[in-house]
Amino acid sequence: MGNKISTELADDGRGTLTFGPQDLCVLTVSEHQDHLVMIAASGDEEGLARVRDVVTRHLVRFATQEELNVEWSPFVTADTMHMVDPVISDYALTHSTPPDDVLRDLIVRTRDVTGGRAAMQVSHDEGTLLTILTRMAGARNAVEVGVFTGYSSICIARGLAEGGRLLACDVSEEWTAIAREFWERAGVADRIDLKLGPAADTLRALPPDPVIDIAFIDADKGNYPVYYEEIVTRLRPGGVVVLDNVLLGARVADPAYQEPHHRAVRALNNQITQDERVDAVMLPFRDGLTIARKR
Repeated sequence: MGNKISTELADDGRGTLTFGPQDLCVLTVSEHQDHLVMIAASGDEEGLARVRDVVTRHLVRFATQEELNVEWSPFVTADTMHMVDPVISDYALTHSTPPDDVLRDLIVRTRDVTGGRAAMQVSHDEGTLLTILTRMAGARNAVEVGVFTGYSSICIARGLAEGGRLLACDVSEEWTAIAREFWERAGVADRIDLKLGPAADTLRALPPDPVIDIAFIDADKGNYPVYYEEIVTRLRPGGVVVLDNVLLGARVADPAYQEPHHRAVRALNNQITQDERVDAVMLPFRDGLTIARKR
């Protein structure tokens, strides 16, 4: 397609055409092997039109069929994307283990006190997943970066093995005051060590030994690469790190979004796929969840 466009073909048949830093087109064969699926992306409408035009012209030029139909759907932005259909999302939520009375009360308190910031709280199905992962890891040493009002802390602490401890890192005395209250009500306060201050400093001050069994990162997105690196180096073989909000409302997939936290999470997502220290999977769950296991 010319030396200005780089091409890459993966073993699974997924092809990527890169036109520039923000312009690309991904081509895959449909599930039923009867047509080609194309996903074009660019930082603006003009760039998107250019990518589509070049791909269309080359497909028509080199097509082996007598007639080739190339149809592009209307362009979408991150603000109009649905990672999971709302109907399916609600169905999955209502068919997961529901929160108990303590967690339900915490949901209500968080909504009443924090208003619009209540969206920072993990959903109850994500909380259940954290408990399951913690138990499956047999975790005794856990780390949480980003406490907010303590919902995820309770879920992790409940999954700890006997004698286990959770180091909870946050900067807000106001929100963690609510967390402390509900940790007591949930009967897990004796398992949680709250450290107020920049989480990067807290993590760097930890011994370098690989003793962390599970970690959950859900804090300021611009520092995700720092948190990830400090935790993975201290993660034991077989240990797990879970990163929330790795899709940023689909903005990581939309080149038009180039604010520092978009670039930081996007870069980390790319880094994790190449990180030979871990095996990782990204799930289109809530706002995107990456689960990485230390090899």
